[in-house]
Amino acid sequence: ESPPRALVRCVVMDIEGTTTPISFVADVLFPYARANARAHLAATYHTQQTREDVALLRAQINKDLAEGVPGVVPLPPSNATDQDKVIDALVANVQAMIDADRKLTALKQLQGRVWRRGFESGEMKGEVYDDVVQALAEWDTKGIKSYIYSSGSREAQRLIFGNTADHGDLRRYLSAFFDTNVGGKKESRSYYEIWQTLGVDSPSQILFLTDVYQEATAARDAGLEVLISIRPGNAPLPEDHGFQTITSFAQISI
Repeated sequence: ESPPRALVRCVVMDIEGTTTPISFVADVLFPYARANARAHLAATYHTQQTREDVALLRAQINKDLAEGVPGVVPLPPSNATDQDKVIDALVANVQAMIDADRKLTALKQLQGRVWRRGFESGEMKGEVYDDVVQALAEWDTKGIKSYIYSSGSREAQRLIFGNTADHGDLRRYLSAFFDTNVGGKKESRSYYEIWQTLGVDSPSQILFLTDVYQEATAARDAGLEVLISIRPGNAPLPEDHGFQTITSFAQISI
């Protein structure tokens, strides 16, 4: 077991490779978004929400074009009347972004909308490790608050935890969701912002759980307690990484 962390009052968790198998994201979520982006855009193209999503994507695509990012397809002008051509170009860009695993707000937002259709229709269910669910329930009874911080949109996070295959809706255990709007996950400043938002006296009262060494380092630099999650399929850690590791949330004592 990890040594007791008597001062911890909040636990902030990554999703992929920490609460949820990496394979779920790689083999279920991303392919679903890739396959269903066109249908979603076509069905909702004239709604205010999709207009805003398209504007965000257009700004990202124009930035990518200016920076010479490979695989970027120019969009027809925003006043173009041929909706199908605009959607074709959007889908080509979205698929290239997914394939390159880019952490872009515009992409994450659209993916979240597409996933919502999948979760609401019952085509998809979220996957969360059993030991995570047990830990969430235990921390809840102790008055320790749990949060998610993921590069996926907050909407996507709520969908995954709100519609799990084996445990139903787990959102009752989660106090808030953070995404890259708070900052990048490999930037120390993001964890400082989360500490400020959570309102505890010291960043050491927050335990951060992640599978990514650079995220662990950024959180530690901001003063948070950190454990690295080792799960099947996770990327190997650098030797001498200097962090305590866990293979199950059952090993966390707080």
